[in-house]
Amino acid sequence: MTNPFEEKNREYLALVNDEGQHSLWPGSIDVPPGWAVAHGPAGRQDCLSFIEEEWKDMRPLTLARSMDSE
Repeated sequence: MTNPFEEKNREYLALVNDEGQHSLWPGSIDVPPGWAVAHGPAGRQDCLSFIEEEWKDMRPLTLARSMDSE
């Protein structure tokens, strides 16, 4: 059985949650609750590039806001 997150020839989605965290997600699997499609469907590398470009701060948004307001 192959890992659906590592297959190069399938369609993927780039997901984002309310905390601004991103995830690569196989396009053939339902998007989990709490996540929304931010990009795709597209190729794996395209989605990974999107995530790398968009997700600059790895802290959850609530933590970043709290730390930045101190």
